[in-house]
Amino acid sequence: MKKELGLLGIFCVATGAMISSGLFILPGLAFSKAGPAVIVSYIIAGVLCIPTLLSKAELITAMPKAGGDYFYIMRGFGPLLGTVAGFSSWFSLSLKGAFALVGMSAYLSLVTDIPLNIIAVGCCLFFIALNLLGVKEAGRFQVFLVMGLLGILFFYIAWGAKTVNLGNFSPFFSKGLGPVFATASFVFISYGGLTKVAALAEETKDPGKNLPLGMMLSIIVTSIIYTLVIFVTNGVLNPAVLRSTLIPISEGAGALGGGVLRVLISVAAFLAFISTANSGLMTASRYPLGMSRDKLLPSYFQKISAKRKVPYAAILFTGSFMILALLFLKLELLVKIASSILILLYMFAISLLFCLGKARYLVTGQSFSRLSIHISRS
Repeated sequence: MKKELGLLGIFCVATGAMISSGLFILPGLAFSKAGPAVIVSYIIAGVLCIPTLLSKAELITAMPKAGGDYFYIMRGFGPLLGTVAGFSSWFSLSLKGAFALVGMSAYLSLVTDIPLNIIAVGCCLFFIALNLLGVKEAGRFQVFLVMGLLGILFFYIAWGAKTVNLGNFSPFFSKGLGPVFATASFVFISYGGLTKVAALAEETKDPGKNLPLGMMLSIIVTSIIYTLVIFVTNGVLNPAVLRSTLIPISEGAGALGGGVLRVLISVAAFLAFISTANSGLMTASRYPLGMSRDKLLPSYFQKISAKRKVPYAAILFTGSFMILALLFLKLELLVKIASSILILLYMFAISLLFCLGKARYLVTGQSFSRLSIHISRS
């Protein structure tokens, strides 16, 4: 596969994977659980990502291979846990992409009578086609989406900061401390795409430098965006409205600037959902590729387009699963499953770094039935 992605591309893939439904839909649901202290829940969730980010940066430097979590855990803990990690990563990223498409459909439903599922499936088919064109084309599209998204969100923050009603934050811990921590796990999916960009290591220029730096910049920018946008939205919306809406940022924009700002936020939400779905499909599809190379999945998933140099079989398989998830799974179930899997995988990544240290790995391509792995330490 060609090395087409630079630092900006990695930053935009990671950022786009995070900023979507976790910002444009979840704040209302999270506010109903934690009250004004939902801001703290988002901060806690972001802080919990940092150890995994640092661990993943070390692993990427040692093993810049497609497959992300699966590849590292396979080499460190063996095929059994590697298989669990591979399927779990693929499953959670695919669900996060499907979750983004649900959110995008909710916003589009404001201007069209087309059923939500039809809109979501149509968009998913578009992303499948885009990713089949090549990682360079998908990466450029991602940069365009994320830059536009960040510009609109910073504009919303600047506009709304001067009209925030601090009375909306009192009492701050209205639900108590327990729900704040419980809600942190609920919104953890909002940061879920951060380290999954490691799955694109084989298609990244200088992955040992650009992947860790791109992820670090992404978590910093995204955490700031989440905190400030939720602060403004909480400060300008009536709490009763905030806890009952699935489009809280759009409602906040309507309260601030009427139609014009609301249209801008709707555009931002649309860009966010597109970018998350695109990056979700882009990164998730590399997991079946990596697992197939180790004979844990059929060799069909190793097929690479001779012209476009993309794993088209894995892309088609992942896109098809996302469509099935859209049609048969409910919104809150998508969030809970994906968040739980992400937390488990982050624990694996941190544990792996302690176990391996600076290990050299040997790619042996053993099958699932062979539960040994060769690790030689330097």
